[in-house]
Amino acid sequence: MVLPPALSNYSHGELINMTVAVKKLLASFESLTRSQKREAIAEICRRIAKLEKPPVSDQELVASAEAAFLALDAREATDEKRRAR
Repeated sequence: MVLPPALSNYSHGELINMTVAVKKLLASFESLTRSQKREAIAEICRRIAKLEKPPVSDQELVASAEAAFLALDAREATDEKRRAR
């Protein structure tokens, strides 16, 4: 399955762990117009709000925050390199 360039931001491990159905969903999402993406996001958020969710552990929160900050740091480093050129 060939993924659109927008999905190339995912690390190799993240894509390996995704099911084919999720990969196809994301590929389809990337082909939507901006307004269609907003519509899809709004509907997904409504559905997520209705799901029964187990409480998130402190360990999961810390891991999620760490991943977010590492991704942000990497993006900032890349942006700084581009600006320095």
